[in-house]
Amino acid sequence: MSKMSDWFDEMSGRASRFAEHRRAATERRDAERGLTSSEPDQPEPQPAETATPAATAPVAPAPVRPEPALAIPWGLRVAAEAGWRLLVFAGVVWVLMQIVSTISLVIFAFSAGLLITALLQPTVARLRRIGLGQGLATAVTFISGFVAIGLIGWFVAWQVMENADQLTDRVQQAIEDAQKWLIDGPFHVSKDQINELGNNLSDWLGENTSELTSKGLEGVSYAVEFLSGAAIAAFTTIFLLYDGKRIWNWCLNIVPHDARDAVAGAGPRVWATLTGYVRGTVLVALIDAIFIGVGIYFLGVPMAVPLAVLIFVFAFIPIVGALVSGALAVVVAFVTNGLVTALLALGVVLLVQQIEGHVLQPFILGRMVRVHPLAVVLAVATGTLIAGIAGAVVAVPLVAVLNTAVGYLKAYARERQPPGSSPHGSTIVEVSPAAPAPVDETPPPGGKV
Repeated sequence: MSKMSDWFDEMSGRASRFAEHRRAATERRDAERGLTSSEPDQPEPQPAETATPAATAPVAPAPVRPEPALAIPWGLRVAAEAGWRLLVFAGVVWVLMQIVSTISLVIFAFSAGLLITALLQPTVARLRRIGLGQGLATAVTFISGFVAIGLIGWFVAWQVMENADQLTDRVQQAIEDAQKWLIDGPFHVSKDQINELGNNLSDWLGENTSELTSKGLEGVSYAVEFLSGAAIAAFTTIFLLYDGKRIWNWCLNIVPHDARDAVAGAGPRVWATLTGYVRGTVLVALIDAIFIGVGIYFLGVPMAVPLAVLIFVFAFIPIVGALVSGALAVVVAFVTNGLVTALLALGVVLLVQQIEGHVLQPFILGRMVRVHPLAVVLAVATGTLIAGIAGAVVAVPLVAVLNTAVGYLKAYARERQPPGSSPHGSTIVEVSPAAPAPVDETPPPGGKV
């Protein structure tokens, strides 16, 4: 029994040794093939290369060139970006000016019709409130307005014709007085010099007869253009008074949908500004004409009523119109009644204009037309250079309308701007070198600030 147990122990020992031998052989074979996972992979040894003198020498790195846009100074880049945009804008403005100069008659006739409509539209609304239809109210207002304008023009022409002989006599007398003063006065001008001056004037008229004739023909063409413009203005006034709301709605349909609400809100405010400007200007011009006309009438200046009408008309040209009409009244007073009357007329004109500038303008037009006097002067000068008297008349109401429209559109955009967003078009601030770094307002982990 003991021999049997010894034999089993010997066999189990041999089996254990054989298993250990097989396991060792398997591990050795796996290690040779690189499949063992118990140890990390070791990089295969690379054969050593023989160092040469050229390979061991330090090599200078190639210079890194920046982008061309980054090499330009920031100020120059901004100036270039603004420059080409200004050039494009100037080109668009030039094209628009060429178009305006081509169809200037239609544009200024429409502008005149729009101003007349702004003056007459409150009357149409008042007649509508008392029960008249739209067509009848428009017809009554239009006919009454143009009949009144025609009567005023007829009265002015009649006064001029009635006083033409008297004015001619007084002008001739003034010329004779001036000749005597030049001869007997401190200058001691001789009669021969005066006669020579008259002969030179006659020679100049004879030499330039053809030019004067062509100027007269140009005057005829200007009269035809004036009548054509008056007809366009009349038709514009009729249709705007009768169907102005539908015309405005049609114009809104042309505007892009995203901007339609803003333009629809700006339209009534622009119309209120234009109506207030026209009505205020008419009231101020009427006060000026009445006071200056009454003053020069009591001074004995002939054609006081025509001069008052001219003062009323020239009042629609801000600043410049008052100076020209007042100077004309003073010149007529000087030519007809002498120096003392001219000085008194000058005093009347200056007094009325001071009252207008410091009392009437601020109270009547100040609330409607919030434009700085410098902007008024520049607008009148620009309008005169571009389109003469018509441009001077249209310039100030155009600036007032643009001021109202731009102010409303800016306020409209601010109200609808999402909180925390930057204004549209201000992205240049974000990339500017002087822009402050954005502040990270994200709370740290844990919710504590």
